[in-house]
Amino acid sequence: MSDQKTHCGYVALVGAPNAGKSTLLNQLVGTKVSIVSPKVQTTRARVLGICLEGNAQVVFVDTPGIFSPKRRLDRAMVAAAWSGASDADIVVLLVDAKRGFDPDTRAIVEQFQKHNTKAVLAINKVDLVKKEKLLELTTVLNETGVVSETFMISALNGSGVSDLMEAVTKAMPEGPWLFPEDQLSDMPERMLAAEITREKLYLQLRQELPYRATVETESWEEKKDGSVRIGQMIFVERDSQKSIILGKNGSQIKALGAASRIELEEIFERRVHLFLFVKVRDKWGDDPERFKAMGLEFDA
Repeated sequence: MSDQKTHCGYVALVGAPNAGKSTLLNQLVGTKVSIVSPKVQTTRARVLGICLEGNAQVVFVDTPGIFSPKRRLDRAMVAAAWSGASDADIVVLLVDAKRGFDPDTRAIVEQFQKHNTKAVLAINKVDLVKKEKLLELTTVLNETGVVSETFMISALNGSGVSDLMEAVTKAMPEGPWLFPEDQLSDMPERMLAAEITREKLYLQLRQELPYRATVETESWEEKKDGSVRIGQMIFVERDSQKSIILGKNGSQIKALGAASRIELEEIFERRVHLFLFVKVRDKWGDDPERFKAMGLEFDA
């Protein structure tokens, strides 16, 4: 690093469920730090992705999708999202171009208006929508009075992302870097390993399993040969869900373990021995210990 003054700040990625926040975070950081799934509300707690751009360190906060909460878990996720937004130097409002100005996005904008919060608007998935519709959406959102700048992006293929990155980097306040130069996320390896398995669980059992399943890394043993032995517990609420995850003669959980292990070996750059177990815990969504493991406030 040169003798130039350093800059550092937080950028919160906020939006409705499935707007593409986790995909954008991974694109910005250049590696996987947040799980991605077609299911809504995949991100549960705040996830930090850390980027270096010249003399600036930009700390992105991937927040859970903001929606109308009905259950305790939902309330905790929404509280985590608003906490991430309120603590940030800049807020990026991500809007799915296909869904447009939907009720969830409208509710977020109303909160911004109420608290006089300005946001950088990033309209995502622009490659899937006609230009006329994009112009209409941009006009409507800019008329709300909360938008400071607008960017058209595709988080999936990276189009427009560098322009967004440049804009937020320029706005970072002067100050020391908050993280080591080579750190990409604040997520502990144990939690990242659990999140990767949870992503694979959602991708493999999209229709059959409700999103109220969670994964926790219960053991982490460093081996002499440099490999690691990881034991994980998948918590579900009913015996029928356990049967789905196990599959006939254990075929489903074997496939799940194999898919997760391959990705974990890529991320950790070493051999991984992964052991998965399934436990039925009725109403785990009301268990303070599960919330603590997910990095969420139980009484949000």
